[in-house]
Amino acid sequence: MSSKLDLSKEFIGRRALVTGGSRGIGAAIAQRLLDAGAKVVVAARSRSDVTPAAATFISGDVRTSEGVKAIAAEALAALGGLDILVNNAGGSRGFLGGSPTIPDEEWQDTLALNLLAAVRLTNAVLPALRASKAAAVVNISSTAATIPYGPFAHYCAAKAALDTYSRTLAVELASSGVRVNVVTPGPVATPSADELRKTFTDGMGIPADAFVQQVPLGRLGTTDDVVEVVALLASDRGRWLTGGNYRVDGGMTAR
Repeated sequence: MSSKLDLSKEFIGRRALVTGGSRGIGAAIAQRLLDAGAKVVVAARSRSDVTPAAATFISGDVRTSEGVKAIAAEALAALGGLDILVNNAGGSRGFLGGSPTIPDEEWQDTLALNLLAAVRLTNAVLPALRASKAAAVVNISSTAATIPYGPFAHYCAAKAALDTYSRTLAVELASSGVRVNVVTPGPVATPSADELRKTFTDGMGIPADAFVQQVPLGRLGTTDDVVEVVALLASDRGRWLTGGNYRVDGGMTAR
């Protein structure tokens, strides 16, 4: 591989679908792919003021099988195929009373958003990925998958399941040239994540910098920290990488 690779052009000719791409990490991923020449579709329930203007936006709900089918069909029609799938949509509500207070419907909704959305969408676009000569799936997980935390037990379980699913899929699809990897961010500074952290530090009466104190490198991550790892895995630079889980967490899970 040439050491003179121009990263600003590495996705020219590539077609990408990013879920949860209207804000936060998802929007940053979509913009990174666009900046390097990709044709990008962003799927989310609604736009925001940071949704990449150059991306094709699809409004949809990945929590239902019908919503996933509609997103897949519209995205493939807009792109004419698919090379890169980033399953970024995720999240959940927290319950300060711990896991026994999480209602059944919250478990179902969280599993649908953080696990089944990725499973269903990957299956829906799999024929297009198989037809690509440079197919890559990147699933966005969370350090919650390995750090038990009662108020988010449903989210922790869903992300742990996503990790296992991704490893299994990587082995299954390797023979067809479709690579599957996971990126696991630690606490990242985005408006919605910052608000959620404040809600919990206030509600539990703990210091405002409690989350930062868990990070050996001593700061919250940025969307750029995460985006560059996704770009590596989606590009030809990662052509021999599959089945991996890349933790972008400032050393948080190294302890």
